[in-house]
Amino acid sequence: MVAAPKDTRTVNKADRKARQSQARKASGFYGRVLEEAERILFAEARQVEGLDEEIALLRMKLAQSVQEHPEDLALMAKGMDILVKAVSTRYRLSQESKEDLASSLAGIFEQLGPLFLPEAFRDR
Repeated sequence: MVAAPKDTRTVNKADRKARQSQARKASGFYGRVLEEAERILFAEARQVEGLDEEIALLRMKLAQSVQEHPEDLALMAKGMDILVKAVSTRYRLSQESKEDLASSLAGIFEQLGPLFLPEAFRDR
């Protein structure tokens, strides 16, 4: 017997109700001051483990800020400082080796190096 196709509106409505219910349950201390849409995002954010997504977002934002404000060395330094702290925390939490951390940081500098010192990276 072939099952009848599900009405996507029903599925989406049920999914939305489930997320709203989960958001209400996840309200906790901070959730009490959030709007409904924020509570849904908050509930989803609580499910994320680790810092990999945050680190990726920081890398993306750092690259954007360097592109948009190449003359602002203070902004770059601040962004790199935040990124290094996040990467250090991530590795400390997961007990990864120092070699892996050094490799990740070297990758960052390989990507951003030409922006800081184009003459030093010209032959690469």
